[in-house]
Amino acid sequence: MTEMTETQLTGVQRAAVLLLSLGEADAAEVLKHMEPKEVQKIGITMATMTDVSREQVQMVIDQFSAELGNTTSLGVGSDEYIKNMLEQALGKDKAGNLVDRILLGRNTTGLDALKWMDPRAVADLVRNEHPQIIAIVMSHLEPDQAAQALKLLPERTRVDVVLRIATLDGIPPNALNELNEIMERQFSGNQNLKSSNIGGVQSAANILNYMDGGQDQVILKQIGDIDNPLGVRIQDLMFVFDDLVDLDDREMQLVLREVSGERLGLALRGADNKVKDKITRNMSQRAAEILLEDMEARGPVRLSDVEVAQREILAIVKRMADEGTITLGSNAEELL
Repeated sequence: MTEMTETQLTGVQRAAVLLLSLGEADAAEVLKHMEPKEVQKIGITMATMTDVSREQVQMVIDQFSAELGNTTSLGVGSDEYIKNMLEQALGKDKAGNLVDRILLGRNTTGLDALKWMDPRAVADLVRNEHPQIIAIVMSHLEPDQAAQALKLLPERTRVDVVLRIATLDGIPPNALNELNEIMERQFSGNQNLKSSNIGGVQSAANILNYMDGGQDQVILKQIGDIDNPLGVRIQDLMFVFDDLVDLDDREMQLVLREVSGERLGLALRGADNKVKDKITRNMSQRAAEILLEDMEARGPVRLSDVEVAQREILAIVKRMADEGTITLGSNAEELL
């Protein structure tokens, strides 16, 4: 295996190196403050890293120390400051909803706890609940986790839930209280919350993006039968693998650095020729030849495996867009 230099380490790899250097107890304390997705990603990286040199470790620590030296204590205990500032500027009534939206994450520890649960456990937890309650729960989860949980529910329930997610416009206090009763002590309803800004057409589109092939179209068709304009809006906001052609060449090259050749070759088995041309055009001639040779040499593959590989690449694109590494076009920007 080729040893990587510090500049070749990704952000996740640098975080993994730093945590491995801290020791078990200190690393565990850091991980407590991370989101489930972050813990999973860093944990996998920590478990699979090899050939990390002493020089790399020292460079990562030096970089971290330098960045830490540039931080300040601003933001510590700032909730009350934000609340008072907005109330003075806007008045107590006008500032109320804005404060709730800004500080909402501080009051949803119960909902956040669901993100650590296996999708099957989430599905079992909400299976017998009202579709509106299921919609609220699914809206709060990561789209891929929600999609995995949703596909374990009956088809009729899936359609109803996605329809409700797309039309969800905030959560009133009584809904939070109902969630609190359903999830027992895993949820914490808050009487002071006016509403939470989750759900909506974009949320529904994000979840459908992670549904297995065919299921998304079945749900979309049934939503269209009930509310055609809404179905069209959801469809317009969905991002599919063929939309990768909308990335510019520089952005495509950045994405390709994050994707393994094996997963890329599998994903391209079911892609439009325009996507294949776009990708190979942004690789070195030798790399493109190896990719195409691998695709030709590979035997028959299952469609489900192709779709999984495509969703993995789309997840990377979404992450990079969220991080600001790439800037998507006007259409795709809304999609993700």
